[in-house]
Amino acid sequence: MVKINGMLCDVAGKTVAEYIATTQYDLKRIAVEKNGNIVPKAQYAQTVLQDDDVLEVVGFVGGG
Repeated sequence: MVKINGMLCDVAGKTVAEYIATTQYDLKRIAVEKNGNIVPKAQYAQTVLQDDDVLEVVGFVGGG
């Protein structure tokens, strides 16, 4: 199980890219942190999620 934004999810073995593809996130407007380290967008497809990882996905919102 992987903790994503505070919730346990059964996504161990998937890449960050595979997980994001199952969500409504806009790739251009998010940042992903895995175990306290920012994951560069270029590494989403190579970064495999493992049991006990902690993932934070932050969406950016524009406005004024």
